Amino acid sequence: MSTHFFDLDRDQLVAFMQEHGFRTFVADQLLRWVYQRGEIDLEKMTDLSRGDRTRLAALLQFEHAEELTSQSASDGTRKLLLGWKPDQDPGDEPSSLRLLAPPSRKETECVMIPTEDRKTACISSQVGCPVGCRFCASGLGGLEGNLTRGKIVEQAWRLGRLPGVERISNVVFMGMGEPLANYGNVIGAIRTLNAPWGLGIGARRITVSTVGLPAAIRRLAEFELPVTLALSLHAPNDELRREIIPWAQHATIKEILDACSSYFKATGREITLEYILLGSFNDQAEHARELAGVAGSLRANVNLIRYNEVEGLPFRRPVSSDVHRFQALLREQGVNVHIRASRGRDIDAACGQLRHKQRQDPSSPVTER
Repeated sequence: MSTHFFDLDRDQLVAFMQEHGFRTFVADQLLRWVYQRGEIDLEKMTDLSRGDRTRLAALLQFEHAEELTSQSASDGTRKLLLGWKPDQDPGDEPSSLRLLAPPSRKETECVMIPTEDRKTACISSQVGCPVGCRFCASGLGGLEGNLTRGKIVEQAWRLGRLPGVERISNVVFMGMGEPLANYGNVIGAIRTLNAPWGLGIGARRITVSTVGLPAAIRRLAEFELPVTLALSLHAPNDELRREIIPWAQHATIKEILDACSSYFKATGREITLEYILLGSFNDQAEHARELAGVAGSLRANVNLIRYNEVEGLPFRRPVSSDVHRFQALLREQGVNVHIRASRGRDIDAACGQLRHKQRQDPSSPVTER
């Protein structure tokens, strides 16, 4: 079975070359071709000997995923649905899943979000999601497995090769899955995304979004790279939060905020509180006042997110006047708050929507837009 190139860091690739009888500088040649030039066709790597190229083709696998479909929005947002080839080694799956017959193909989404000054890759860390937020399509089928380091990196690499992207400036772990529930693979992927031999993305431009796992947040505070931490709060009190986030029963907001405070003290990085506004559910004046109190308890800024509706789920998008009123109430309390621009509204933009749509009606092709 060939080795997934993106699973290897530089030291591992050098060791791989030595193990298989290559000169060690071949590792750096490969890294330059793949990460700096975006090239994975060995035949185009002309500074490698023909013999080396032939042998490497049998040993290394570059693309582990098949692009099943893609959608392009009028604002330039591009979403890819990737189908991952089955692994013979089930080690990237939770042990409880190894007893089950695996699906023929596991699917995840990743998104390129371009603006004038940045190119942001939104990538997934798991197949499905174990958290099961009531408003989100990602967890409708539960968790099917963890993505390996290489599969996480491959998403960012693929998005960086899209026409007009040239270079990814930012990466956010806000796709499918709970990143801190796949800690080892996510941390390994971040090292590759950040490394000068990899994609060379600054740590401060890499955001890990979590529903709030206090022990994992404290562990992340000890990580050598000071990435940005975003907390998916979505409700200002525990009672309301437990209605929409099943995992909220495992930790109170106070326990999560204490861990976030530890993260700030260790890294100096301000926490981002993500708050999705669900029409007539968590967008009332009393919720804004409660949220102001939460935000004021630590060094944090607040991102307000308008909900993108998911077919079959009971929540609705808030009206614009309510969103701006909510923001104004927070600002009156001294909160640094912004309304995140809605991107990709004319496609299946929210997490898990494209995969959910395909699974609901797999016989209906999704045309690229």
